[in-house]
Amino acid sequence: MKEIIIAPSILAADMANLGRDVEAVSNCGADFLHIDIMDGHFVPNLSYCADTVRAIRPISKQIFDVHLMIENPKAYIKSFAEAGADLITIHAEAVSDLKDIADKIHSLGVKAGVSIKPKTDASEILDYIKYFDLVLVMTVEPGFGGQSYIEDMNKKIAVLRSAIDDLGKDIRLEVDGGIKLDNIHMPLEHGADVIVAGSAVFKAKSPAEVVRKMKETKI
Repeated sequence: MKEIIIAPSILAADMANLGRDVEAVSNCGADFLHIDIMDGHFVPNLSYCADTVRAIRPISKQIFDVHLMIENPKAYIKSFAEAGADLITIHAEAVSDLKDIADKIHSLGVKAGVSIKPKTDASEILDYIKYFDLVLVMTVEPGFGGQSYIEDMNKKIAVLRSAIDDLGKDIRLEVDGGIKLDNIHMPLEHGADVIVAGSAVFKAKSPAEVVRKMKETKI
């Protein structure tokens, strides 16, 4: 098992004080900063843009984990790379050629991730994960924060963990949705090593304590 990476999701931050909240979690031991980009079409919500990434980039030294929940992501990856993304994750459901988009992201000097929604079977991406640096399993239906973790996704996490291990490549396995201190053990036990946490971190009295406890989870 790799080191546990914690990626607070700014979807749960106070939008009126985004810079303040980003700075706070950046100083509390978090490894990544997860930035959800939604277009109101691929998912039923709107959030942020490349200008947001550019605005908060000077505030944080964390890895900017930019999750594009949008249609036609290929048209926008260059703008997010230039804005300061370190890792750009696209959805398998939104593209027709996964290898092509992975190559495009890498050509911009950025790491590439591929994500699947809860209803998409792991088999849909097994032949393509070798082209990516990260695989993201959505453990809620994407679009809104504050949802409950879908425990059936544990099986999918395990399948992808096995496939990644079989490849023998340094590919991270990330999970996003409904993860808190009382259930973080589930994705970790099934092989995840990057944990996206929104409300659990940003709404806590002590985000630093939550991040510390998450990173110290025993499995």
